[in-house]
Parts: sequence; structure tokens; C-alpha cells
Amino acid sequence: MTLTKTDFNFPGQRGVYHGKVRDVYNINDDLLVMVATDRISAFDVILPKGIPGKGQVLNQIAAKFLDATADIVPNWKLATPDPMVTVGLRCEGFPVEMIIRGYLTGSAWREYKKGCRLLCGVPLPDGMRENERFPEPIITPTTKAEEGHDENISREEIIAQGLVSEEDYKVMERYTRALFARGSEIAASKGLILVDTKYEFGKRDGKVLLMDEIHTPDSSRYFYADGYEERFAKGEPQRQLSKEFVRQWLIDHNFMGQAGQQVPEMTDEYCQSVADRYIELYEHITGEPFQPAIDADLAGRIEKAVTTYLATAR
Repeated sequence: MTLTKTDFNFPGQRGVYHGKVRDVYNINDDLLVMVATDRISAFDVILPKGIPGKGQVLNQIAAKFLDATADIVPNWKLATPDPMVTVGLRCEGFPVEMIIRGYLTGSAWREYKKGCRLLCGVPLPDGMRENERFPEPIITPTTKAEEGHDENISREEIIAQGLVSEEDYKVMERYTRALFARGSEIAASKGLILVDTKYEFGKRDGKVLLMDEIHTPDSSRYFYADGYEERFAKGEPQRQLSKEFVRQWLIDHNFMGQAGQQVPEMTDEYCQSVADRYIELYEHITGEPFQPAIDADLAGRIEKAVTTYLATAR
């Protein structure tokens, strides 16, 4: 079973936002009910089939990391009434995503290969190789697009355009580095390298809060630590746990989200192979076996759990 579409009507519901992967329900302009669906996106395109168990994997990893970082960065989470749902405080989200990179890989490497040496206002040294570690992690923000592609933007442009005040941006920068350091420590304890990731922040009652998911395979890239140095020295691809393998499969089938390109066929076997990779990451990063919450009526289960929670919340 997969859940690729939701249409709930929760008590106190004021509206709903259907994102690429998550559906976010506004409750009395005070709380948000975030449902992690089984949709999967790549190159800012929602792919035509869902991935079994993916929403549960994302939601449970994010919940664990929100709890594991709450002592260093305040966040929006209040509860997880269902394996696919997080309920939290409604914030006014900033229209930027804070991407932090510890290694030169993915889209940054693709730009670097083309000759780019200034990424989001951050100068990059010459002579770097794919998957090479930066001397210090770099922050490369993007605008947060309602539709279509997010766009790279510099710290200076964000402040000059009034997207975020300089004061708030400094807080977001500090939080981003602290979260990445903590996430890297946790990953290292599990034999993984947190390569890059993104964070979203918002404001409530004058306070900057971490929102949305963190350190999931949708928002992050992980390498296996074992063999990293040897593979890098030989110029071989790294063993990784992230959504990059989906992007690479699409690239190999001539799809990068551009006009006129067709999404290749996603067979049931392929979708299950993607699900297996998501579960593999879950088990590595949490150190716990994945317990799938199998239900023939996922939507009904979620509706009951959230309605029960809201009846007693706040």
C-alpha cells in the first residue's frame, strides 16, 4: 500500500498545502499537521508512482533527529500521533532553504565541473575532485519555490532583497552549522558520513524555530565511512545512502526535469528497490530495525490518530 494523495478535513482545519512530498494541514492558525506521503520527487518533479513505506521512513527519521537536536536548536515538533504524521507549532516560514555541504558532490559538483568557482556567493578553491571534503562546511542557500525549481541565492542577496533580516539570517546560519555538526556526529557513530543536507526555519513569537524534516534521505546525502578514503583516492564512486541514486537513475534514462523530457517507467520492482534503500538508510542511521506500519486503509488510520490527538492537544 502507498499513500500518494490526502484530502483530510480535521477539526479546526483552516487550509492545506500540498507539497512535493508532504501535505501540511493548518489547524486554527496555531498548529500544523504534516503528513509524510509516499510520493517521491526528483529534479523538483513529483514522480508518477509512490514508494512503499517511504512516508513512514521520512517521518520517523525526522522525528528522531528533531528530538536529538532539540537541546541545541528549538524546533516546531509537538508529537507524532501516527508513523506518517508529525504535529507541531505553526510558524511563519522563511522563503529560503539553508543547504550546508561538507563535500563537493551532487549538483555542486555538476556546477563545479562546468567551471563554477562561486556557489551562492561562496568561493570554491581550484583543483577539487568529486566527493572531496571541503576544508570547512559551506552554506549554499536556495530560494524556496512554490512551484518549479528552487534557485541558488547568496547570503548577501537574501538580506538585500529583504527575504530574511540580517539578524535572523545570522541565527539561521548558527543553527545550520550546529545541526550539521550534531548530525555528523550521530552519522559517524553509525559508520556514516553526513555529506550535505538542508534545513528550513520559521519564526513564531519572535523566535526562530527549525521546521519540517531533518537528516532524512530526501533532504540529506550520506556516504558509508568505511572505504571512503580508498574510493576517493581511486576516483571511484562512493557507496551512499541518499536519494541521489534515484536522480542518477533518471539521468541515465535522459530525464532531468526539463521541458519535453519523459519520466522513465517506474516498475513495481523498481519502486520496491527504492523502498529497500530507504529502509536501509533508516536502519543504519537509527540503529534500529524498521517496523512497517502496514494498513490497508492508511488514510483512515491517519485520520483517526490525528483527530484523537487534536481532541486532547493544547
